[in-house]
Amino acid sequence: MQNNSMIQTKSLTILGDQMQHEYVACRKAEFYASEFGDPQLKAVATQLANDHRQRFDRLFNYLNSHA
Repeated sequence: MQNNSMIQTKSLTILGDQMQHEYVACRKAEFYASEFGDPQLKAVATQLANDHRQRFDRLFNYLNSHA
């Protein structure tokens, strides 16, 4: 009998892909934030990086809670 708390392989693949996308998006936003001279653009890019980091962390914590 399969444990309902276990995540299926296909779901793990999807979650892993999403985590990779969030990581890359966060790193890109961090890079742009460091390159922008305009304080408003820097703030927008920093907020985007924080949003992507939070989504990555939520996915990571979800996976850890089902380990």
